[in-house]
Amino acid sequence: MTRLIIGAMVRALGAYPSGWRYPGAHRDPRGDAGVLRLTARLAERARLDHLFFGDWLSTGPELAHRDPYLLARIDPLSAVAHLAAVTERIGLIATVDSSYADPYSVARATASIELLSGGRVGLNLVTTADARAAGNHGLDAERVHPSRYERAVEFETVLKRLWDSFDDDAIVADASTGDFLDPAGLHEARFRGTHLRVDGALNAVRPVQGHPPIVRSGASPASRLIAARSADLALVAADDLAHAVTVREELRALAFESGRDDRTLKVIAPVLPIVAETRAGAQAIADELSELVRLVDDWPDGPPPGFPAERSLASLSPLVGVDLQGVSPDLAVTPAVAAQFGQAGQQLVEIVAERTGRTPAGFRPPTLRHLVVAAAVTAPIIVGTAEDVATEFEAWGDAGAVDGFNVLSAVQPSQFEAFTSLVAPELQRRGLLPRAYEGTTLREHLGLARPDSVHAALGALHG
Repeated sequence: MTRLIIGAMVRALGAYPSGWRYPGAHRDPRGDAGVLRLTARLAERARLDHLFFGDWLSTGPELAHRDPYLLARIDPLSAVAHLAAVTERIGLIATVDSSYADPYSVARATASIELLSGGRVGLNLVTTADARAAGNHGLDAERVHPSRYERAVEFETVLKRLWDSFDDDAIVADASTGDFLDPAGLHEARFRGTHLRVDGALNAVRPVQGHPPIVRSGASPASRLIAARSADLALVAADDLAHAVTVREELRALAFESGRDDRTLKVIAPVLPIVAETRAGAQAIADELSELVRLVDDWPDGPPPGFPAERSLASLSPLVGVDLQGVSPDLAVTPAVAAQFGQAGQQLVEIVAERTGRTPAGFRPPTLRHLVVAAAVTAPIIVGTAEDVATEFEAWGDAGAVDGFNVLSAVQPSQFEAFTSLVAPELQRRGLLPRAYEGTTLREHLGLARPDSVHAALGALHG
């Protein structure tokens, strides 16, 4: 039985497209601060390893339909700085986009929050080529896109040099001699790259963890190679257990080939559990969430601009092998209707049955809406009791598919409360999650050693 890394991927409005519409759900971003504080308290009480804050650097009206949680949200570094003051042990991971951020400012902010939090910060470094994000930073996407991976590598290198500006013992503070600093322990970054130039040194002491753990995500070959070479955590979405095993093995192999200890690369996957005390109760929640998802077909004169085209009967038709033009999305999928579907359509019927309890021959058969949602909402979903979720987690861990999970909550705060009150104790009972924190820093939660200063290695290289 393997101890898993369990964190929460925090989306204040919920991770399900219709989660904000669910009865009792948080739905106003102006109240996000209270939800974040509640989430942090619940997560720390459940002994989760970290809170993870993603980011998106642009907005537009289409996000209200596609991903409401992205429309307006608190800056991740601001969120972790705030939550550092109201928590004591849980790790706090913030996302920074290396395509646009200034490395000196990021190094200073993270080193500062490290000191304020006692060593609980992590950094999810991403790189995007979103045209609106580029425009928001005075850049052209055509210029950002080709070089973003090269800049991402340079960005991480600069961060580590800046974090290591002060040796751990550089501040002497000897009142008897009047010596405050050992000058030999202060280092300039002196970085000259293709995309970044930084002099240094950083005006902040070395982080408690040496280097805050680096997270990398992304499915492209370039993203995975960067993760394998230097990341502490790789966040990887997998279609199923077998796919996850393959991806983790590939990442570990790339890590080994790069010359590092591949065991120091931890692979975690996002997962969206819908939890209740009974399986029927969890299925009822999933059922209502499906019914609350709006489709293209709900607007007789066409949906608003930017509405996700995949949430439509037109997208469902080729999957099930039946022309659904002019059909109501709320048509019941009876045995006679389901019999017309091809293999992919039959698989969707099975997914809907597993998630909602609705079957074509049942008292309440699924509707075409349920099938559209099952095809369009691609998050890895587990619906059931605490035992169901824990069993799935355990199976993935035992199979070597992941080192842990980033848990998404369909509805805030009720589904996160359900996870921490129901699933976390079951994970602890099985030895997959500790009953008490075993360390004080995020690195200790992740089972990672504190790294040496890069300047010592650079000195040996040039010495």
